[in-house]
Amino acid sequence: MRRNRKAKIIATLGPASSDYKTIKKLFISGADIFRLNFSHDVAETHIKRFKEIRLLEKKVKRPIGILMDLQGPKLRVGKFDDGPIFLKSGRKFTFDLNPMAGNKRRCFLPHKDIFRKIKKGNKILVDDGKLTLIVTRKNSNYIETKVKFSGFISSNKGFNIPNVKSANGKLTKKDEEDLRLALKLGVDWIALSFVETEKDVLNFKKIIKNKASVLTKLEKPIALKNLNKIIKVSDAIMIARGDLGIESPLESLPSQQKRIINACRQEGKPVVVATQMLDSMVNYPTPTRAEASDVATAIYDGTDAVMLSAETAIGAYPNESIKMMNKIIEKVESDPLYLNINEASHVKARATAEDAITESAKYVARIMSAKAVVTYTTSGSTALRAARERPDVPIMGISPNLNTARRLALAWGVHCIHTKDARSFKDMVIKSGKLAKKEKFAKKGDRVVITAGVPFGQSGATNVLRIASVDRY
Repeated sequence: MRRNRKAKIIATLGPASSDYKTIKKLFISGADIFRLNFSHDVAETHIKRFKEIRLLEKKVKRPIGILMDLQGPKLRVGKFDDGPIFLKSGRKFTFDLNPMAGNKRRCFLPHKDIFRKIKKGNKILVDDGKLTLIVTRKNSNYIETKVKFSGFISSNKGFNIPNVKSANGKLTKKDEEDLRLALKLGVDWIALSFVETEKDVLNFKKIIKNKASVLTKLEKPIALKNLNKIIKVSDAIMIARGDLGIESPLESLPSQQKRIINACRQEGKPVVVATQMLDSMVNYPTPTRAEASDVATAIYDGTDAVMLSAETAIGAYPNESIKMMNKIIEKVESDPLYLNINEASHVKARATAEDAITESAKYVARIMSAKAVVTYTTSGSTALRAARERPDVPIMGISPNLNTARRLALAWGVHCIHTKDARSFKDMVIKSGKLAKKEKFAKKGDRVVITAGVPFGQSGATNVLRIASVDRY
């Protein structure tokens, strides 16, 4: 099954989309990767969903990517004896290390390192920013604040402290347990939450030992100060606009999104735009005009993938959400303006033989009116180079490595195919023609442009470019 678009769709599974029948519908409607959000549900539920995705993969004979999303070090306030407490603007409120239940004057903050790092004038945002407090005084045992914007506070509510480095780069106990399960199952991508520096990513990679690819989530403004270094060591990036939108001024999000996508494009790393893309469809069968424009903007910006969260996990219209996102992407990608923007933002090739061949493939395909760029890839690097070039035609990413084929489901324009590796140069050409016809990219009389690394079967340089006709196959 081939898509009529190049940007990819990630669908989060949840109570609304846990059975095999629904997952199959979501895939047929356009989901390329399925996300298992370990912030919710128990291990048994995630195992069941994982097995259903792999069963579907066998039935449809298409590599399907699975993304496991770690919860990360969530910051939360302590418990309150009574229900939610309303804190009015101007009122004083204290956070301390006393584990007793909170009241209208104070509450427990079970994160001792915060007392050392926070400073006078810092904001504390409770419950996704619904309550805003300003630090007026602090020491190692308490933090005094003044309420800036009224709101409610209650047991275990999450909080954010913009511009304060709070993570220590270590996984929580829950994350360690979830990670062991995910690696045992064999997920393709792992989303790392609340990354602040490139060291967080490098340390995490040492733990997983190349058993999965790392999708780094940008959720804190501090991470943006280390953006280029983080992108270099990550396998892909997610613009997690939920927490990022809480800790950064909302008006800065659009420009940040463009900046991050451009930086990822320059480095040749896939990038995902996430959070509230079609949020109205949690409850309604159609999105708002603003949401449709938001999805379209991400595509015009050049993102590799867009993600649905609550829309498919707990929403009333999971399949309709996928269909709507699919239609928006198809419409944008058929727009001449999109094609012009895509060409204008072309990334200058690095001065390497691999990049020179890959860039040449794009223009050879255009000149020869080829129907696809075919990449033979063991590690995925050849296909990712092709995606970085944003060719006019689809990219057939052929790999003898099933894990590679699954991971490439995230990359822009790449149609993943798992098959035996070519045995010879002639075999490479024959396979390309047969697969192009089988996957409905080409028919008799058409051409494809092939890039590969020789000798076959080894991860290494892209050093071959070939124009091939599919007439005989």
